Amino acid sequence: MTAQLFASQLTLFRGERCLFTDLNFALNPSQLLLLEGRNGSGKTSLMRAIAGLIEFESGEILWGGISVRSNRQAFHGALVWMAHRVGFKADLTLVENLRFESHLRSQSKADFDDVLQRLDIDRLKRLPLRSLSAGQQRRVALARMLLSQVPLWLMDEPFTNLDREGRALVMQLTTEHLADGGMCIMAAHQDVEIDADVTKIVLQ
Repeated sequence: MTAQLFASQLTLFRGERCLFTDLNFALNPSQLLLLEGRNGSGKTSLMRAIAGLIEFESGEILWGGISVRSNRQAFHGALVWMAHRVGFKADLTLVENLRFESHLRSQSKADFDDVLQRLDIDRLKRLPLRSLSAGQQRRVALARMLLSQVPLWLMDEPFTNLDREGRALVMQLTTEHLADGGMCIMAAHQDVEIDADVTKIVLQ
């Protein structure tokens, strides 16, 4: 049976340096793919390439058995990405930013205010993003993921700028997403304690 997300013989260069070659992996509902490796090993580049922001030198990714190259719109509509930079408009409030996102993708049935309260950012909703701390902005990025009705989460160093409570919350939310049949690709330096089917890829 073909995996929901299947990667075959991926090769990626950054400049003249080959980050990896002939990389293969498969991901199905309720599974976590954990990317490990030192800084500069290609974790972020791999995630950017999966998201379609840069091109692989060779290889192919299938989504639901269909090449992403011929099904790019459907694949992009099925994922949400938590990158190093949160990607919000600095002069808009967190509510305005999240409402804008709702016009770009399908939204979950989760109550908007409940999500903000769970992430402890409801008291900040009238403030512009530029006035929030880096950790608070990461929590807004988490809200975007929770409010997006998509199966695939891409999370690049999601614990950055978060305290112990925030890191525990990320692991809890990811565990719940996987338990509901979602999928996740995560790059992380810290130990990840997630109760799920986890596959590790170590990039050199």
